[in-house]
Amino acid sequence: MADASSIRVRIARASGPVPRRAGGPSRSRTARLLTAPTILSIVVLGAYPLVFILAAAFTDSTLGRPFQEWVGTANLETILADADVVASFARTVAYAVVVAVVSVVLGVAIAVALERATRAGAVVRTLLLLPLITPPVVVGTLWKLVFNPGGGLLATVLPGVSLAPLSTTAWALPAIGLADVWQWTPLIVILVYAALLTQDPSVREAASLDGAHGAGLFRHITWPAIAGTVIAALFIRLVIALKVFDLVFVMTSGGPGQASTVTTYLIQQVALKEFDIGRASAITLVFAVIVTVVTLVVAVFARKARHD
Repeated sequence: MADASSIRVRIARASGPVPRRAGGPSRSRTARLLTAPTILSIVVLGAYPLVFILAAAFTDSTLGRPFQEWVGTANLETILADADVVASFARTVAYAVVVAVVSVVLGVAIAVALERATRAGAVVRTLLLLPLITPPVVVGTLWKLVFNPGGGLLATVLPGVSLAPLSTTAWALPAIGLADVWQWTPLIVILVYAALLTQDPSVREAASLDGAHGAGLFRHITWPAIAGTVIAALFIRLVIALKVFDLVFVMTSGGPGQASTVTTYLIQQVALKEFDIGRASAITLVFAVIVTVVTLVVAVFARKARHD
Protein backbone atom coordinates (compact mmCIF):
# COMPACT_ATOMS: atom_id res chain seq x y z
CA MET A 1 0.00 0.00 0.00
CA ALA A 2 1.48 3.36 -1.08
CA ASP A 3 2.42 5.69 1.71
CA ALA A 4 1.05 9.22 2.04
CA SER A 5 4.14 10.94 0.60
CA SER A 6 4.04 8.97 -2.66
CA ILE A 7 0.34 9.75 -3.08
CA ARG A 8 1.04 13.47 -2.71
CA VAL A 9 3.79 13.28 -5.34
CA ARG A 10 1.46 11.57 -7.84
CA ILE A 11 -1.27 14.18 -7.25
CA ALA A 12 1.23 17.01 -7.77
CA ARG A 13 2.45 15.50 -11.06
CA ALA A 14 -1.10 15.00 -12.30
CA SER A 15 -2.18 18.53 -11.49
CA GLY A 16 0.70 20.10 -13.40
CA PRO A 17 3.00 22.95 -12.36
CA VAL A 18 1.93 25.17 -9.48
CA PRO A 19 0.88 28.62 -10.77
CA ARG A 20 2.98 31.58 -9.70
CA ARG A 21 1.55 33.84 -7.09
CA ALA A 22 0.06 37.10 -8.23
CA GLY A 23 2.10 40.12 -7.32
CA GLY A 24 5.48 38.63 -8.19
CA PRO A 25 8.46 40.47 -9.69
CA SER A 26 6.80 40.91 -13.10
CA ARG A 27 3.74 42.57 -11.55
CA SER A 28 5.96 44.81 -9.45
CA ARG A 29 7.85 45.94 -12.56
CA THR A 30 4.57 46.67 -14.32
CA ALA A 31 3.39 48.76 -11.41
CA ARG A 32 6.60 50.78 -11.48
CA LEU A 33 6.27 51.40 -15.20
CA LEU A 34 2.68 52.55 -14.83
CA THR A 35 3.45 54.95 -11.98
CA ALA A 36 6.68 56.29 -13.48
CA PRO A 37 4.98 58.95 -15.70
CA THR A 38 3.04 60.32 -12.72
CA ILE A 39 6.13 60.50 -10.52
CA LEU A 40 8.12 62.11 -13.34
CA SER A 41 5.38 64.70 -13.89
CA ILE A 42 5.35 65.57 -10.18
CA VAL A 43 9.14 65.97 -10.17
CA VAL A 44 9.21 68.09 -13.33
CA LEU A 45 6.15 70.24 -12.57
CA GLY A 46 6.74 70.54 -8.84
CA ALA A 47 10.40 70.16 -7.95
CA TYR A 48 11.92 72.04 -10.88
CA PRO A 49 10.00 75.33 -10.34
CA LEU A 50 10.74 75.16 -6.62
CA VAL A 51 14.48 74.68 -7.23
CA PHE A 52 14.44 77.47 -9.82
CA ILE A 53 12.74 79.91 -7.41
CA LEU A 54 15.14 79.02 -4.60
CA ALA A 55 18.17 79.50 -6.88
CA ALA A 56 16.88 82.76 -8.36
CA ALA A 57 15.99 84.20 -4.95
CA PHE A 58 19.63 84.08 -3.87
CA THR A 59 21.18 85.24 -7.15
CA ASP A 60 21.20 88.28 -9.40
CA SER A 61 18.71 87.07 -12.02
CA THR A 62 16.90 88.82 -14.84
CA LEU A 63 14.33 87.49 -17.26
CA GLY A 64 16.90 86.97 -20.00
CA ARG A 65 19.92 86.09 -17.85
CA PRO A 66 19.10 84.09 -14.72
CA PHE A 67 21.67 83.10 -12.07
CA GLN A 68 24.26 85.71 -13.03
CA GLU A 69 25.84 86.16 -9.62
CA TRP A 70 25.34 84.79 -6.11
CA VAL A 71 24.06 87.60 -3.87
CA GLY A 72 23.05 85.64 -0.79
CA THR A 73 20.20 87.19 1.15
CA ALA A 74 20.41 90.59 -0.59
CA ASN A 75 17.15 90.07 -2.49
CA LEU A 76 15.33 89.05 0.69
CA GLU A 77 16.69 92.06 2.58
CA THR A 78 15.63 94.35 -0.28
CA ILE A 79 12.02 93.18 -0.39
CA LEU A 80 11.62 93.13 3.40
CA ALA A 81 12.81 96.75 3.47
CA ASP A 82 10.37 97.72 0.69
CA ALA A 83 7.21 99.18 2.22
CA ASP A 84 5.13 98.38 -0.88
CA VAL A 85 6.07 94.69 -0.76
CA VAL A 86 5.39 94.38 2.97
CA ALA A 87 2.09 96.19 2.49
CA SER A 88 1.11 93.75 -0.27
CA PHE A 89 1.72 90.82 2.10
CA ALA A 90 -0.54 92.34 4.76
CA ARG A 91 -3.12 93.40 2.18
CA THR A 92 -3.28 89.92 0.63
CA VAL A 93 -3.63 88.09 3.95
CA ALA A 94 -6.31 90.49 5.20
CA TYR A 95 -8.17 90.25 1.90
CA ALA A 96 -8.03 86.45 1.90
CA VAL A 97 -9.20 86.09 5.49
CA VAL A 98 -12.13 88.48 5.08
CA VAL A 99 -13.23 87.04 1.74
CA ALA A 100 -12.93 83.47 3.02
CA VAL A 101 -14.93 84.16 6.17
CA VAL A 102 -17.68 86.02 4.29
CA SER A 103 -17.89 83.25 1.69
CA VAL A 104 -18.16 80.55 4.36
CA VAL A 105 -20.80 82.40 6.38
CA LEU A 106 -22.92 83.04 3.29
CA GLY A 107 -22.31 79.52 2.01
CA VAL A 108 -23.45 77.90 5.26
CA ALA A 109 -26.54 80.12 5.45
CA ILE A 110 -27.52 79.35 1.84
CA ALA A 111 -26.84 75.62 2.24
CA VAL A 112 -28.99 75.40 5.38
CA ALA A 113 -31.79 77.33 3.65
CA LEU A 114 -31.63 75.05 0.62
CA GLU A 115 -31.61 71.90 2.73
CA ARG A 116 -34.71 73.02 4.59
CA ALA A 117 -36.49 74.30 1.48
CA THR A 118 -38.86 72.34 -0.72
CA ARG A 119 -37.74 69.89 -3.36
CA ALA A 120 -37.98 72.67 -5.94
CA GLY A 121 -34.63 73.85 -4.58
CA ALA A 122 -32.92 71.73 -7.26
CA VAL A 123 -33.43 74.59 -9.73
CA VAL A 124 -31.86 77.03 -7.29
CA ARG A 125 -28.88 74.71 -6.75
CA THR A 126 -28.33 74.58 -10.50
CA LEU A 127 -28.40 78.37 -10.78
CA LEU A 128 -25.91 78.67 -7.92
CA LEU A 129 -23.37 76.72 -9.96
CA LEU A 130 -23.26 79.36 -12.71
CA PRO A 131 -20.79 81.71 -10.95
CA LEU A 132 -18.59 78.76 -10.06
CA ILE A 133 -18.20 77.58 -13.67
CA THR A 134 -17.67 81.09 -15.04
CA PRO A 135 -14.00 81.83 -15.89
CA PRO A 136 -12.40 84.40 -13.55
CA VAL A 137 -11.60 86.73 -16.46
CA VAL A 138 -15.29 86.79 -17.41
CA VAL A 139 -16.25 87.37 -13.76
CA GLY A 140 -13.83 90.29 -13.56
CA THR A 141 -15.16 91.82 -16.78
CA LEU A 142 -18.76 91.36 -15.62
CA TRP A 143 -18.22 93.09 -12.29
CA LYS A 144 -16.12 95.80 -13.89
CA LEU A 145 -19.15 96.59 -16.03
CA VAL A 146 -21.39 96.49 -12.95
CA PHE A 147 -19.20 99.08 -11.20
CA ASN A 148 -18.76 101.24 -14.31
CA PRO A 149 -19.87 104.77 -13.31
CA GLY A 150 -20.82 105.56 -16.90
CA GLY A 151 -23.87 103.37 -17.31
CA GLY A 152 -23.10 100.29 -15.23
CA LEU A 153 -25.66 98.42 -13.16
CA LEU A 154 -24.69 100.21 -9.94
CA ALA A 155 -25.02 103.63 -11.59
CA THR A 156 -28.37 102.62 -13.09
CA VAL A 157 -29.81 101.40 -9.78
CA LEU A 158 -28.50 104.43 -7.88
CA PRO A 159 -28.69 107.24 -10.46
CA GLY A 160 -28.42 110.05 -7.97
CA VAL A 161 -25.27 108.74 -6.28
CA SER A 162 -21.84 109.14 -7.83
CA LEU A 163 -20.11 105.82 -7.21
CA ALA A 164 -16.87 104.58 -8.74
CA PRO A 165 -15.53 101.96 -6.31
CA LEU A 166 -12.85 100.65 -8.66
CA SER A 167 -11.35 104.13 -8.89
CA THR A 168 -11.48 104.77 -5.14
CA THR A 169 -8.57 103.82 -2.92
CA ALA A 170 -10.76 102.69 -0.04
CA TRP A 171 -13.23 100.65 -2.11
CA ALA A 172 -11.19 99.09 -4.92
CA LEU A 173 -10.15 95.97 -3.00
CA PRO A 174 -13.58 95.46 -1.34
CA ALA A 175 -15.15 95.66 -4.81
CA ILE A 176 -12.82 92.92 -6.03
CA GLY A 177 -13.68 90.94 -2.89
CA LEU A 178 -17.38 91.21 -3.70
CA ALA A 179 -16.77 89.67 -7.12
CA ASP A 180 -14.60 87.00 -5.51
CA VAL A 181 -17.31 86.13 -2.97
CA TRP A 182 -19.93 85.98 -5.74
CA GLN A 183 -17.83 83.52 -7.71
CA TRP A 184 -16.68 81.13 -5.00
CA THR A 185 -19.49 81.07 -2.43
CA PRO A 186 -21.33 78.37 -4.47
CA LEU A 187 -18.40 76.04 -3.78
CA ILE A 188 -19.00 76.41 -0.05
CA VAL A 189 -22.74 75.88 -0.59
CA ILE A 190 -22.10 72.60 -2.42
CA LEU A 191 -19.72 71.25 0.24
CA VAL A 192 -21.90 72.21 3.20
CA TYR A 193 -25.10 71.06 1.50
CA ALA A 194 -23.52 67.64 0.89
CA ALA A 195 -22.60 67.45 4.57
CA LEU A 196 -26.16 68.37 5.58
CA LEU A 197 -27.55 65.53 3.46
CA THR A 198 -25.55 63.02 5.52
CA GLN A 199 -27.25 64.12 8.76
CA ASP A 200 -29.83 61.75 10.18
CA PRO A 201 -33.26 63.48 9.94
CA SER A 202 -34.51 61.56 12.97
CA VAL A 203 -31.97 63.35 15.18
CA ARG A 204 -33.33 66.74 14.14
CA GLU A 205 -36.90 65.57 14.59
CA ALA A 206 -36.16 64.31 18.08
CA ALA A 207 -34.46 67.60 18.97
CA SER A 208 -37.47 69.53 17.65
CA LEU A 209 -39.79 67.46 19.81
CA ASP A 210 -37.60 68.31 22.80
CA GLY A 211 -38.04 72.02 22.11
CA ALA A 212 -34.93 72.83 20.03
CA HIS A 213 -35.75 75.34 17.28
CA GLY A 214 -34.04 78.01 15.21
CA ALA A 215 -30.60 79.02 16.44
CA GLY A 216 -30.64 76.43 19.21
CA LEU A 217 -31.32 73.61 16.77
CA PHE A 218 -28.52 74.79 14.49
CA ARG A 219 -26.04 75.25 17.34
CA HIS A 220 -26.56 71.93 19.11
CA ILE A 221 -27.61 69.60 16.28
CA THR A 222 -26.69 70.92 12.84
CA TRP A 223 -23.38 72.60 13.58
CA PRO A 224 -21.65 69.57 15.22
CA ALA A 225 -22.57 67.52 12.15
CA ILE A 226 -21.08 69.96 9.63
CA ALA A 227 -18.31 71.69 11.63
CA GLY A 228 -15.52 69.61 10.11
CA THR A 229 -16.76 70.24 6.58
CA VAL A 230 -17.19 73.97 7.19
CA ILE A 231 -13.66 74.42 8.50
CA ALA A 232 -12.24 72.32 5.66
CA ALA A 233 -14.21 74.51 3.23
CA LEU A 234 -12.76 77.58 4.95
CA PHE A 235 -9.29 76.16 4.39
CA ILE A 236 -9.97 75.62 0.67
CA ARG A 237 -11.53 79.06 0.29
CA LEU A 238 -8.61 80.72 2.06
CA VAL A 239 -6.09 79.11 -0.29
CA ILE A 240 -8.11 80.22 -3.34
CA ALA A 241 -8.34 83.78 -2.02
CA LEU A 242 -4.62 83.99 -1.25
CA LYS A 243 -3.73 83.35 -4.88
CA VAL A 244 -6.20 85.80 -6.41
CA PHE A 245 -4.79 87.38 -9.56
CA ASP A 246 -7.26 87.33 -12.45
CA LEU A 247 -9.84 89.61 -10.82
CA VAL A 248 -7.20 92.16 -9.82
CA PHE A 249 -5.65 92.12 -13.28
CA VAL A 250 -8.97 92.60 -15.09
CA MET A 251 -10.78 94.96 -12.71
CA THR A 252 -8.14 97.39 -11.38
CA SER A 253 -4.63 96.39 -12.57
CA GLY A 254 -3.53 96.84 -8.98
CA GLY A 255 -4.78 100.41 -8.72
CA PRO A 256 -5.61 103.04 -7.93
CA GLY A 257 -2.00 103.45 -6.87
CA GLN A 258 -1.19 100.33 -4.84
CA ALA A 259 -4.64 100.06 -3.24
CA SER A 260 -5.48 96.68 -4.77
CA THR A 261 -2.01 95.34 -5.47
CA VAL A 262 -1.99 91.86 -3.97
CA THR A 263 1.20 89.82 -3.75
CA THR A 264 0.49 87.61 -6.76
CA TYR A 265 -0.05 90.68 -8.94
CA LEU A 266 3.11 92.31 -7.54
CA ILE A 267 5.14 89.21 -8.40
CA GLN A 268 3.89 89.37 -11.98
CA GLN A 269 4.77 93.06 -12.21
CA VAL A 270 8.29 92.62 -10.84
CA ALA A 271 9.04 89.56 -12.97
CA LEU A 272 7.47 90.45 -16.32
CA LYS A 273 7.56 94.27 -16.33
CA GLU A 274 10.72 95.01 -14.38
CA PHE A 275 12.39 91.75 -15.52
CA ASP A 276 13.83 91.27 -12.02
CA ILE A 277 13.47 87.51 -11.56
CA GLY A 278 15.67 87.49 -8.46
CA ARG A 279 13.47 89.94 -6.56
CA ALA A 280 10.27 88.30 -7.82
CA SER A 281 11.54 84.91 -6.63
CA ALA A 282 12.41 86.36 -3.23
CA ILE A 283 8.87 87.80 -2.92
CA THR A 284 7.46 84.41 -3.94
CA LEU A 285 9.59 82.63 -1.36
CA VAL A 286 8.55 84.91 1.51
CA PHE A 287 4.92 84.80 0.41
CA ALA A 288 5.05 80.98 0.37
CA VAL A 289 6.20 81.03 3.99
CA ILE A 290 3.37 83.42 4.94
CA VAL A 291 0.78 81.27 3.14
CA THR A 292 2.12 78.16 4.87
CA VAL A 293 1.82 79.76 8.31
CA VAL A 294 -1.72 81.05 7.65
CA THR A 295 -2.99 77.78 6.20
CA LEU A 296 -1.37 75.70 8.96
CA VAL A 297 -3.38 77.59 11.56
CA VAL A 298 -6.60 76.80 9.69
CA ALA A 299 -5.49 73.19 9.14
CA VAL A 300 -5.03 72.72 12.89
CA PHE A 301 -8.58 73.92 13.54
CA ALA A 302 -9.88 71.73 10.71
CA ARG A 303 -8.23 68.64 12.18
CA LYS A 304 -9.52 69.41 15.66
CA ALA A 305 -13.08 69.91 14.36
CA ARG A 306 -12.90 66.69 12.37
CA HIS A 307 -11.89 64.68 15.44
CA ASP A 308 -14.45 66.25 17.80
